[in-house]
Amino acid sequence: MSRPTGRVLTLLELLQSGGTRTVSELADRLGVEGRTVRRYVNQLIDLDVPVESVRGRYGGYRLAPGYRLPPLMLSDDEALAVLLGLIAGRRAGLTAAELTASETASAKIRRVLPKHLARRLDALPEALSFTDRPGGAATPDAEVLLTLADAVRHHRPVAIRYTDRDGRPSERTLHAYGIVAHAGRWYVTGRDAGTGEGRTFRLDRVADARTLPGSFEAPADPDPARRVLDGFATAEYRHEITLRIQGTAEQIRAHLPASVARLARPETADGEGWLQVDLRAERLDWLPPVLAALDLPFVVERPGELRDLVTALADRLRSSAARTRPC
Repeated sequence: MSRPTGRVLTLLELLQSGGTRTVSELADRLGVEGRTVRRYVNQLIDLDVPVESVRGRYGGYRLAPGYRLPPLMLSDDEALAVLLGLIAGRRAGLTAAELTASETASAKIRRVLPKHLARRLDALPEALSFTDRPGGAATPDAEVLLTLADAVRHHRPVAIRYTDRDGRPSERTLHAYGIVAHAGRWYVTGRDAGTGEGRTFRLDRVADARTLPGSFEAPADPDPARRVLDGFATAEYRHEITLRIQGTAEQIRAHLPASVARLARPETADGEGWLQVDLRAERLDWLPPVLAALDLPFVVERPGELRDLVTALADRLRSSAARTRPC
């Protein structure tokens, strides 16, 4: 939507809020000069919106009494933000009544939107997953998100321009399986058509997305959220860590979530209740306090450096506990 058109719609929204708005107030809100406000008002009048001019010291513009609001008019970004909010609300665990209200609100919004935008937004709920209850994830670029959602829904390859964490740009052809919101960021996961490998890309690093001709066959159960979590747990980092912890998966996951660690039954017999925990990390200094907070028996299989850090933490705790209060 062009900036002048967007400002005209913003002007209409301001007038719809009721009362008389002065020219200076409207100019300040729109970031334009007074004569531009008058031009925008004339554009609304040309569209049969009954804007009245009020003279006098407190004069300005207002809508004619009894004017019924026109159909909902949202920009692509506004419509996306509203729909994402409703989807996140459903995912957050609404009551039955709230869930029904959310679904009917989504349907009403899509019904009054332009057809091309409504069709694109319809693809979003099918393509989107959350790894947990949605939190403060910033909304990604609308065009990129809607293009990828359409590619997921219709199994169409998509070309993306991507910049990795080291600042290296590249162009990829992606077979996208799903879009995932995780830990305040948005990701698209699928198969890199060039290498044949499963890949996950951060949406804020995707500069452009363009649908390509053709189609691809997606896995029977792609589970995009699981792919993203597994990708974090198996990504290449400086240290590869293997632990054995005696406890339940729930106890361990409370401190080492699926995005950080993978759990499995150990190959060697350790008795009942032991799990093998594999993770990777750039640094080790955060792990000893986490292991202490677990309050469960554990063994550090590797690396030896982590055993030294755990021992050093235990020594510091023992030393602190042995101190007496000075007289």
